Amino acid sequence: MGYDVALLGFGDNVVDRYEHLGVMYPGGNAVNVAVYAQWLGARRAAYMGIFGTDDAAEHVIESLEQEGVELVRCRQEIGENGSSSVTIENGERVFLSSNQGGVRGRSRYVLDRFALAYIQGFDVLHTGSYCFTERELPLVRAAVVPVSFDFSEDSTDAYCEDVAPFVDYAFYSMEDEADDAVVAERLRWLQGLGPSIAIVTRGERGSVAFDGEQFFEQPIKPAKTVRDTMGAGDSFIAAFLLGYFERCASGTTHEEALTRALDDAATFAAGVCGIEGAWGHPRRYVQEG
Repeated sequence: MGYDVALLGFGDNVVDRYEHLGVMYPGGNAVNVAVYAQWLGARRAAYMGIFGTDDAAEHVIESLEQEGVELVRCRQEIGENGSSSVTIENGERVFLSSNQGGVRGRSRYVLDRFALAYIQGFDVLHTGSYCFTERELPLVRAAVVPVSFDFSEDSTDAYCEDVAPFVDYAFYSMEDEADDAVVAERLRWLQGLGPSIAIVTRGERGSVAFDGEQFFEQPIKPAKTVRDTMGAGDSFIAAFLLGYFERCASGTTHEEALTRALDDAATFAAGVCGIEGAWGHPRRYVQEG
């Protein structure tokens, strides 16, 4: 199945170093969503961001090229690529440390007229709270390109209040144990800041979406095999965006498009949990010490 939707991931790329294995995998929220869009058959799937010049950067670039993700508006800057150290406990990812994005964390990707013209070739742009792209969102909004944004569970209220007015589709992670009333309150608050749709993911308790008028609940789909949950949230986002945009363009009602896109997203995310790393491409690395 393919989707007549063009998606651009803008922002972070990293290598996830699995300390317990001595293996690194390519990843990053914006990169992952672009790769999953490519897997799902998007008409166009691209990533735009800053790479370093070390072996980790080359591994991410080569892996994205192998996946067929468009990279024509990316840059490289001298220095180390973004990286994080993780381990797996009972199939769940546990982050240990990071280098704060490497060169990407120290160099802003400023959108000039040429980058904005490129962005206008896409139906939706996805970015997130670790992408260092917040200051560019008003320009993307002015270019009339819908923005999808992944807020982290550690995003402060002040941060959300600054960013959400420039977001159309807001994703937010909460703990499995979060009370239903707390989830509903958070969704009303987040959607009220500007996004047309806000979605909370709650791990094993599934997701809840709010469009300003009604709530849509989506339970998780059982995964045949759970090797690694690294890409579960990002795969959910990619599948939701493609499914929702495709159905809305075909004349499906908003409610049906939203309901079916949530179901598609849960199904795809369950399958991704059976993959090691976010989307494979392991490479051994020399561990320090």
